[in-house]
Amino acid sequence: MKHHLLTAGALALGLALASAAAAAQPAGGNAVMQACSADFAKLCPDAKPGPGGGLRECVVGHFNDLSGPCKQAIMTMRSQRQQQGGGASNSTAPTH
Repeated sequence: MKHHLLTAGALALGLALASAAAAAQPAGGNAVMQACSADFAKLCPDAKPGPGGGLRECVVGHFNDLSGPCKQAIMTMRSQRQQQGGGASNSTAPTH
């Protein structure tokens, strides 16, 4: 029974993170998911995607704790957004 609950929880988390990455940016969202899923699960386990869900705020708050590949994927997605005219205001990476 516990195994089924853990599997269902992991699946729900995976779907939530995939939704967050897809909603955040279609081009680059998959790269962020691949690079960041373990980081999101570790640092933001209760965060949900979308407005008010807390995932973006958690990632911003823990940006320095993210793995190198995750940071790079986020920065690449941010750069793509800026080139597409999305601006930095939609970024999950903090500005320095």
